[in-house]
Amino acid sequence: MKPNARELWWALAAIVVITVVYLLVARQLQGVPAASGLFGHGIGVLGFVLMVATETLYSLRKRSRRARWGRPASWLRFHIFTGLVGPYMVLLHSSWKFNGLAGLVMLMTIVVVISGFIGRYIYTAVPRNADGLTVEAADLQAEIAAAEADLQRALIGQPAAARVVAGQLAAPAVTNGGSAMLVLGRPILRWRQRQQWRSALHQLDPAARGQARQMEALVARRQALQRQAASLASARRLLGVWHSVHIPLGMALFTAAFIHIVAALYFATLLH
Repeated sequence: MKPNARELWWALAAIVVITVVYLLVARQLQGVPAASGLFGHGIGVLGFVLMVATETLYSLRKRSRRARWGRPASWLRFHIFTGLVGPYMVLLHSSWKFNGLAGLVMLMTIVVVISGFIGRYIYTAVPRNADGLTVEAADLQAEIAAAEADLQRALIGQPAAARVVAGQLAAPAVTNGGSAMLVLGRPILRWRQRQQWRSALHQLDPAARGQARQMEALVARRQALQRQAASLASARRLLGVWHSVHIPLGMALFTAAFIHIVAALYFATLLH
């Protein structure tokens, strides 16, 4: 399954809408909405609810193998969406005041969100099927064999120079950083491979260059599959390390947030 960023675009669209509403309210109030006010309190509650959904729903669906309420991949997109929109709403709830426990909660929220981006980046390095389940090494090798067969069929009848170029650039990626570099340095590797491809094309005559360009997608697919196969174990290991850090951070965040909510209710409501 080719990773995409739909949930990021949805989150961005929601953040833009929320920002517009916030600015309209601020204009009507002629100032920053107070955290204890109707709007500030409401946006904080809704943001916290979304953060709770982020922490619980995807984890429950992932651990329930017999569940049929949506694919894990769809719940992961929802997890990322709420994990961005919820903290942003909590940020607006803060009225841009970061003192005491509220400031600590906001700092921890930012750390957890950054950690989530890192986790998503590592997650997309692990090949998955349409349901979001991990593709095993044997299945990945079968896909590589199919991609190789498609490439070899495309090479039939191509000029010798084009065949040589395609064969060289379809070779597995080799890095000095090992398999971890294949996971963490993917944008650099893809950029380097595109540069090598363009450089090799310039060495061909115009006719062979046009024919070689027709094979570019096939070569790129085989390169990507080979890179995934070489880095599969490393990607899983890095994802495990990330989980061991991200989950305790999330638990600490919600503990601090719960204490903040209880304290806010006590001092702002019960004492009046």
